Amino acid sequence: MRLNECFWPVALCLIISGCSTTDVVMKKQMETDSRLEQLVQGNAAANLRLAEQANEIKELRNQVKANSADLEELKPSFREMKNKLESNSSKKDVDRMPGAVSRIEVVNKEPAPGDKDGGAQNAYMKAFGLYSANNYPAAIEAFEAFNKSYPKSEYAGNALYWIGECYYTQHNYTQALDAFNKLLASYPKGNKVPDAMLKIGYTYINMNEPAKSKSALQLLVDKFPNSQAAVKARERLNRN
Repeated sequence: MRLNECFWPVALCLIISGCSTTDVVMKKQMETDSRLEQLVQGNAAANLRLAEQANEIKELRNQVKANSADLEELKPSFREMKNKLESNSSKKDVDRMPGAVSRIEVVNKEPAPGDKDGGAQNAYMKAFGLYSANNYPAAIEAFEAFNKSYPKSEYAGNALYWIGECYYTQHNYTQALDAFNKLLASYPKGNKVPDAMLKIGYTYINMNEPAKSKSALQLLVDKFPNSQAAVKARERLNRN
């Protein structure tokens, strides 16, 4: 009887102890499962973010390609704009260079010898006004009429130069070249000769004749080294 009395308390303790151990194991298992679930969720979130970043990178690459294509399409426009700026630079030089605007202002004040009514001056200023207003066809016609009426005027060479500028601005490079060369041949001592030589170099560039352009610009530098046109010619030669 005493043996039975001792057995049951011991058995009860073992049962209680076993239940406690099971509870601990189950608790640990639940904690492990929860941790694994958190890791799985975190990994899924990381994978989702990586996928989003991959899509963003892909979109950026596509945008770069699209931008590159746009730039390629814009290159001709940039070249045309550059040519226009180079053409317009000669207009700006008129405000700075002696023998250009300063002479035109004198024309307005005092008639040239042998032309008391100021007809030559008025005709030249009318033609130059048309050029300044970007009315190139009318300006060409007016400058040509001026040279026919006043071939010995001190502005006859200038008129040829502006005829060349009109054609150049309209991308009619063949006729622009003819006008500039005619100026060099007919008025070799004219004050617009260096500018005409510069524009001959630019015209050859636009005609895809780099060798002729280099030769024309170098001739300008050699012949008129101290001119403003020579400064621009050197800059252009240094790019090549």
